[in-house]
Amino acid sequence: MNKLYTKLLFTFILVAFGTAATFAQQNRGTIKGKILTSDNKPADNVSVGLQGTKYGTITSDHGEYSFKAPSGSYTLVVSYVGIKPIETQVNVTAGQTVTVPTVTISSNMAQLDAVNITSNKINRLAARKSPYVAKMPLSNLENPQVFSSVSKELLAEQITTNFNDALKNTPGLDKLWSSTGRAGDGAAYYTLRGFTIQPSLIDGIAGLTNGDLDPSNIERIEVIKGPSGTLFGGALTNFGGLINVVTKRPIDTLGGNISYSTGNFSLSRLQADVYGPLDKSQKLLGRVNAAYHYQNSFQDVGFRKSFFVAPSLEFRANDKLTLNLNAEFYNYEGTNPLMVFLNRSRQLIARTPAELNFDFKRSYTANDITIKTPTVNVRGVATYKMSDQWTSQTSLSRSYRKTDGINQYVMYIGASDTLLNRYASIQNSTSTVVDVQQNFNGDFKIGGLRNRIVVGLDFLNQITHNNNAPYILFDQVNSSRNDLRYANINQSSIVTRIGASTAGYTKNRTISNVYSAYASDVLNVTDRLLAMLSLRVDRFDNDGTYNLATNLTTGDYKQTAVSPKFGLVYQLVKDQVSLFGNYMNGFRNVAPVTQPLPDVSGVFKPQQANQIEGGVKVNTFRNRLTFTASYYDISVKNMTRTEQVVRGTQSYNITVQNGTQKSKGLELDIIANPVDGLNLVAGYSHNTSKLTDADPTVQGRRPVSAGPADLANLWISYTQPTGKLSGFGVGFGGNYAGKNIIANDTRIGEFTLPSYTVLNSTIFYNARQYRLGIKVDNLTNKEYFKGWTTVEPQMPRSVVANLTFKF
Repeated sequence: MNKLYTKLLFTFILVAFGTAATFAQQNRGTIKGKILTSDNKPADNVSVGLQGTKYGTITSDHGEYSFKAPSGSYTLVVSYVGIKPIETQVNVTAGQTVTVPTVTISSNMAQLDAVNITSNKINRLAARKSPYVAKMPLSNLENPQVFSSVSKELLAEQITTNFNDALKNTPGLDKLWSSTGRAGDGAAYYTLRGFTIQPSLIDGIAGLTNGDLDPSNIERIEVIKGPSGTLFGGALTNFGGLINVVTKRPIDTLGGNISYSTGNFSLSRLQADVYGPLDKSQKLLGRVNAAYHYQNSFQDVGFRKSFFVAPSLEFRANDKLTLNLNAEFYNYEGTNPLMVFLNRSRQLIARTPAELNFDFKRSYTANDITIKTPTVNVRGVATYKMSDQWTSQTSLSRSYRKTDGINQYVMYIGASDTLLNRYASIQNSTSTVVDVQQNFNGDFKIGGLRNRIVVGLDFLNQITHNNNAPYILFDQVNSSRNDLRYANINQSSIVTRIGASTAGYTKNRTISNVYSAYASDVLNVTDRLLAMLSLRVDRFDNDGTYNLATNLTTGDYKQTAVSPKFGLVYQLVKDQVSLFGNYMNGFRNVAPVTQPLPDVSGVFKPQQANQIEGGVKVNTFRNRLTFTASYYDISVKNMTRTEQVVRGTQSYNITVQNGTQKSKGLELDIIANPVDGLNLVAGYSHNTSKLTDADPTVQGRRPVSAGPADLANLWISYTQPTGKLSGFGVGFGGNYAGKNIIANDTRIGEFTLPSYTVLNSTIFYNARQYRLGIKVDNLTNKEYFKGWTTVEPQMPRSVVANLTFKF
């Protein structure tokens, strides 16, 4: 609790400081202007300040700047690494705005990008601007919702070779399961604010996979926190939030890079990124990202290999119409990760991984038992500027994902924790998702008050075809000693056993459609007070599951959900410190069930989650410090559970919909650049989650899907900004996770994964034309585990070397 009080006190001090600073603004005037590059492009992250004072800022993505200063005559200095400072005289009058003539610097956009990559962009690891989070252009300080971003610059600095490692930089998020590749939900599972989530959005629209995601095409990862049904619906989100992957876009200057990474466990990764104009007029732009990845498991058996390519086109038809076409083609094959499923039918004997007496360096599989998860995501976007106040955006996406191969897992079933059952199934499943969105964005005034609005329609179609073999028990292996049966398992043996099984295949088809309409308005009550009002109406139409064997369709149903969202923001210091509060809603469609009694209805309402949240956001010291602190409280209702009723002398187990859950917590997120070259990314979260009305076996307990109650992440790096060692840098950080109760039930007891701290480091040299880096993950070779009713060992110490050529 002392730590919590310290964090709250720190937040209070920040707010008090911001309040005092507000009064100091009253006797100041405003200086604003715009900076362009030599090729007439907006110059972002350029320093603009008054010589000999502390007053100044950096330019926005549009090359614009605005800041306040006391009355007087000053020399305005425009500066950037690698260019000669430009000086302009300005006179500031209290209460008035002086507009400085547009300044053009000597560098073009490509040269600025090169300098940014080398190291000196202010707070280069921060990525706090997004058109996706609120579905409108809204700065982080104006948005009452909390989100975290992981930038491509941070991924490059950490030599990130997989998606899971990228998400370690997100406060409050933790991996529960690695990707299994299995049909339907084979992507990795994470926990956020006490609820499970999977990656489901790419560029703000549906983009699903049964496997992993490759990091080579990532511009940034946005983790949008809290129930987000109002703008994103219920089919692709969960109550803790959602993961949106923002991809790299074409650029109007020719350039790119090619890199190679190698390391232990036979890591071999080749990656390329090429971009530039495709015609002389620079109306047609292109970009291609590609990657090949191979790595063995750290265990005795296992591997993963993949090939990824992502072409993208942008056509600037005229000053009003822009067309974008993006695609990702991902082919993956690998063995199943070892996840030890615990016994669910008796009291657990072992209560920790150590008590299992298990050799986690053994995989219990074979290299020919693999699963393939080819994925294709295609998106087209047409953006049309209807007027100075209105913009239309039409988006269409199609996702194709397939599971093809053998899904194999192990589980304790017997009376003791010694005999391990090995199960396997041949999976053959395909799913397609089509998402069509039409958004109209407006920015106008009514009665002198600014309104920023989005009005949208959304159609989502999902079709799944399954042709899956039954899961068969292959054999039992003693996990507490060397067992000669261990090596018996292989692909041909599994195929033979399944062929001899009398159980039938699962051959079916499911189709569902979602029709939605939504609107959101951000009203500037004053230039500092903003109010957000949002509403969604969602119609879910499930056509049911068609069984090819019986020629019958079952489980069809329809549901309507209404999802509101409200938010308030007050900027204590204009464009620097904001207080915010929100009420947010999420929903999940609930299928009907067949009850054992004819007078008990099996028709249910959508499950609902409502969140109340408040906190502070800071973006100050010329963008050198971005900070978010928030406290949230989520209440879930309409959860289904089993209840026993007695009719006469007979007992019946019926399904009722009166279950509830509470999840509340604190989150801190900081990205700082205190001095040139020094960068800090840090976060902390504490979550309390409880099933408040549930089955007696779990009543009042923490859900096993909630993950660790305490999480922390830290990354500190320094890059020498000038001199002979310019571009040389080091980085150090790690992750902490508290204990994780992965089994929590009166029938079986508790099983706890111990807390851990994992440390990572890197050393690199980043020049204009090449980058050389080495990283060491898990410096202390810590043995640690993830899980969700399962025990999954994680990677031991690993070393990766990377060489990148830039052109």
